[in-house]
Amino acid sequence: MMAKKQEFTYQDGDFVVYPTHGVGKIIGTETTEVAGIEATLMVIRFEQDRMTLRVPLEKAKTLGLRTLSSRKHMDDAILTLKGKAKVKRTMWSRRAQEYEAKIKSGDPVHIAEVVRDLRKRDPQVEQSYSERQMYQAALERLAREFAAIEEIDQETAAVRLEDMMDAA
Repeated sequence: MMAKKQEFTYQDGDFVVYPTHGVGKIIGTETTEVAGIEATLMVIRFEQDRMTLRVPLEKAKTLGLRTLSSRKHMDDAILTLKGKAKVKRTMWSRRAQEYEAKIKSGDPVHIAEVVRDLRKRDPQVEQSYSERQMYQAALERLAREFAAIEEIDQETAAVRLEDMMDAA
C-alpha cells in the first residue's frame, strides 16, 4: 500500500493523506536550512483548513503521510458505513477519546466506524453537541478522501456517503 521510498513517489498535484489533518495536495518541494542542516520539505496545502504544511521528506513516512486509499480500501470503509452501529455503553468521555483516536489515525475504515456509530438514525434520540461535532468532523474527513478518489467535490461526497447509510 505504501511505497518504500516515498520521497520519490510523490509529485506536485498529487493528493496525500496526513493522519491528523486529512487530505491535502502537494504543491511542491523546497529546500531550507535549519540549524545548519539542509532539509528538503514537501509543501502540502490543506484547502479545507486554509493551511499549508511543510514536511521533511525523510520524515514523511514516520509521520504517517500516505497516498490516497485504493478504491478497494474505500469500498471496505463504505461497507463499514453500511453496517449496524455498535453502541457502547461506556462513558462519553471514554468513547470520545476512542473516536478521536480513530479519526486521527487517518484510516478510512476507522473513520467510517466513527461515522456509523455516531450517525443519528432515530429522530427521537437527542445527541449532545460534542457527539454532533465529532460526527461532522469524521464525516468531513471521510468525505474529503472519498471526494478525492471519486474526483467529485466534498459536499457531493458527503451527501453520497449519507445516502449510502440511509439505503443500508
